[in-house]
Amino acid sequence: MLRQFQPITISLSPNTEKDDIHLALKLIFQFQKCQLAAKELENKFKEYLGVKHTFAFNSGRSSLMAVLEAMDIKEEDEVLLQGFTCNSAVNPILALKAKPVFVDIDNTLNIDPEDLKKKITSRSKAIMVQHTFGCPAKLAEIMQIASEHKLLLIEDCAHSLGAKYKGKLCGTFGDVAFFSFGRDKIISSVYGGMAVTNNSELAQRIEKFQTKIKEPSCFWTLQQLLHPVLMNCLILPSYNFLNLGKIILIVSHWLRLLSKAVHKKEKQGEIPDYFPQKMPDALAVLALHQFKKLERFNQHRQEIAGFYKKELGKGISCEESVFMRYPILVADPNAILNKARGKGVILNDGWREKAIVPPDTSQEKMGYIPGSCLQAEKTAKSIVNLPTHINISLADAGKIVKFLNNSV
Repeated sequence: MLRQFQPITISLSPNTEKDDIHLALKLIFQFQKCQLAAKELENKFKEYLGVKHTFAFNSGRSSLMAVLEAMDIKEEDEVLLQGFTCNSAVNPILALKAKPVFVDIDNTLNIDPEDLKKKITSRSKAIMVQHTFGCPAKLAEIMQIASEHKLLLIEDCAHSLGAKYKGKLCGTFGDVAFFSFGRDKIISSVYGGMAVTNNSELAQRIEKFQTKIKEPSCFWTLQQLLHPVLMNCLILPSYNFLNLGKIILIVSHWLRLLSKAVHKKEKQGEIPDYFPQKMPDALAVLALHQFKKLERFNQHRQEIAGFYKKELGKGISCEESVFMRYPILVADPNAILNKARGKGVILNDGWREKAIVPPDTSQEKMGYIPGSCLQAEKTAKSIVNLPTHINISLADAGKIVKFLNNSV
């Protein structure tokens, strides 16, 4: 009965369909019986990407931590990464007392090769290239720069599972890559991640790292399994009914029935104690189930993105993107977001306002110097991201377009 109060939203459990919810509910009562699902997920990724080595973790963050340790990143080593990124890409660097060096972005919202060249120093050790919102970065230029300066190349594929660059899958270009299965990523197991490489030496080190870390607690795993159930059966259907769903969400976080996507510690340059950990088999079951839908999910995202581009006549130009989001730049994003919320459309996904997101992240604790990435700062102040996930129908996209055409 409350379904009429369910908002159109960009990031509140977006990928889940009915069969995912039923599976999560089933796993709540049987999750301790799951065995070897994480290993199966590794094998599926190995087959899909055509890489030699894959390692599952409980998050993209944990995967990146494994990668950085495998690369022997030490104190004062510099890791170059783009401005306009998430604090979860920065904190693993800070945890090793290494230095994140922020590089400006170009008009694809990805790292600018020209600014990258300017910021390489004798202390630079690695480049981390993010394929923002599923749009591949300029890999040919970046790989050439990495080769010339003898720098390791990490592909941050948290947004880009299934995206291609010149016909080849992202995640297969760098020395190593990592993926995320967070709640609003291309596929979702609420939390989860994967590190992949063709480098046998790095693989041995990542495997050693994976072996020594712990399994998540049963309580933490249950929190994640509850997320799609509570979100889709209770919170979202009542979200706009006297703010009931929003209140339930806040109380669920307070009671620790659900975990937040970004812990408050992460906004201050710290890492919660549940990272790094192994991928629990129960969440791997969810990821495997979604992995079967990957092609359909990405075709849907591309169809919705094509609709936005046709109807709005604006957006980021990008070939072979999987469009985890469809970003547009507007003069007054706050006004747009507030008006949209009043019409039951929640477009605020946290990727805005600051160079390092979410916007309440301490830029100082991230090591970000204001003015060092002017294009990233400018973009963050004007961006609005539009949803493309499987629960956005063409009718929903049409409502968003109509609203924007009357507001922008």
